[in-house]
Amino acid sequence: QVQLVESGGGLVQPGGSLRLSCAASGSIFSIYAMGWYRQAPGKQRELVAAITNGGSTNYDDSVKGRFTISRDNAKNTVNLQMNSLKPEDTAVYYCNVEIQSSQTMAIRHYWGQGTQVTVSS
Repeated sequence: QVQLVESGGGLVQPGGSLRLSCAASGSIFSIYAMGWYRQAPGKQRELVAAITNGGSTNYDDSVKGRFTISRDNAKNTVNLQMNSLKPEDTAVYYCNVEIQSSQTMAIRHYWGQGTQVTVSS
């Protein structure tokens, strides 16, 4: 069994900052790509940022220069530092982690439960 637990969402004013964290635990042999997605009401889920196990990152154009993704391999965590937040960043944010199970050795993607980020004055 693998679990992903997210934290750090909330309500923030435009221009403010939030930091999201996602911790993976359970039967983990290895972790590969890690990323953050978001889904706003009435819209499809979209990739916000991703980071490989080698540390290479990519960002959606809408968040470049404002968001920073990082990972701590020792703690099996991925973080998303969000600065200069805008109302259009309002969404439910989900972490997505590619994990190889220590039980089955199968590799698959796992999703966190989602955390609400609301940017409003």
